[in-house]
Amino acid sequence: MGLDDKIKDKTQEVTGIAKEKVGEATGDESMQAEGKKDQVVGNIKQAGEKVKDAFN
Repeated sequence: MGLDDKIKDKTQEVTGIAKEKVGEATGDESMQAEGKKDQVVGNIKQAGEKVKDAFN
């Protein structure tokens, strides 16, 4: 994967953080959960990228 994928993964993580904070501020538990999920998925994708980079 290239730089574009790394940017998308980081964007997903940052978007998740924002969703979680908005959910906390508004009391929207489903938005908080969605934000946490986005963060986890983004982090997992980034970790996969780091493993791939280590083997290249």
